[in-house]
Amino acid sequence: VQLQAYGGGLVQAGGSLTLSCTASGRTIDNYGMGWFRQVPGKEHNLVAAITRTGNSTYFNDSVKGRFAISRDNAKNTMYLRMNGLKPEDTAVYYCAASESAWAPLSLVLYKYWGQGTQVTVSS
Repeated sequence: VQLQAYGGGLVQAGGSLTLSCTASGRTIDNYGMGWFRQVPGKEHNLVAAITRTGNSTYFNDSVKGRFAISRDNAKNTMYLRMNGLKPEDTAVYYCAASESAWAPLSLVLYKYWGQGTQVTVSS
């Protein structure tokens, strides 16, 4: 499955963005999926994850209450709604799919990756 993430951009602190991740090649309804972010010099960090059916989610403590993850399997698309953005949310955001139906917390369980989309939050 090929993934493409988009929707990043420059936003002021307190603003909102919605990232989308569209899949091609296969339908995503068999995959647990997640959003990761990476800042220069650091490892990928799991931001949020969602099970195959979308009935269970995980959020990193740093984004709880501000971010929402969702998926529309009929559209082969996953979303990350980001509200109350902070400068520390600045990173390249990646979407990823796991062959597990659950929402794995470990990066190594995600087999398919999209290209990153830059999110920059100005203070």
